[in-house]
Amino acid sequence: MRRRSPQEKKRLSYAKDRRNDYGENDKSSRKNIRLSKKRPHRANRRLTSQVLKAAEGVVDVGIAAVGEERLLRKRPKSWKKFPDAPLGKVVQLTLRRRMNLSGGSRKRDAARIERVRRRLRQPAD
Repeated sequence: MRRRSPQEKKRLSYAKDRRNDYGENDKSSRKNIRLSKKRPHRANRRLTSQVLKAAEGVVDVGIAAVGEERLLRKRPKSWKKFPDAPLGKVVQLTLRRRMNLSGGSRKRDAARIERVRRRLRQPAD
């Protein structure tokens, strides 16, 4: 494996490293991802069991059809996990926000954003 230059390492870091940009504590994701996966499954199981309990007793085709229709009418709940943002994008957004909020030199801040963009090898806006 060949050695990478510091510039190449920085470019790879900006492209591959990820940062949580969801706006909440990044450590809480350990618990919240598990909970978010459990909630829709629990709700789907509950709906199914409620429909089946209503159809308990003597077998009736009409009640079974109503129960099946009730199950199919409501789309099952689901949850999807979204990836974190690349570090390069997060740095650019942070610099832009800082540029808009502070009364500092716009020229210097624009040069910083341009430097990050060059390191990422992105075209100018």
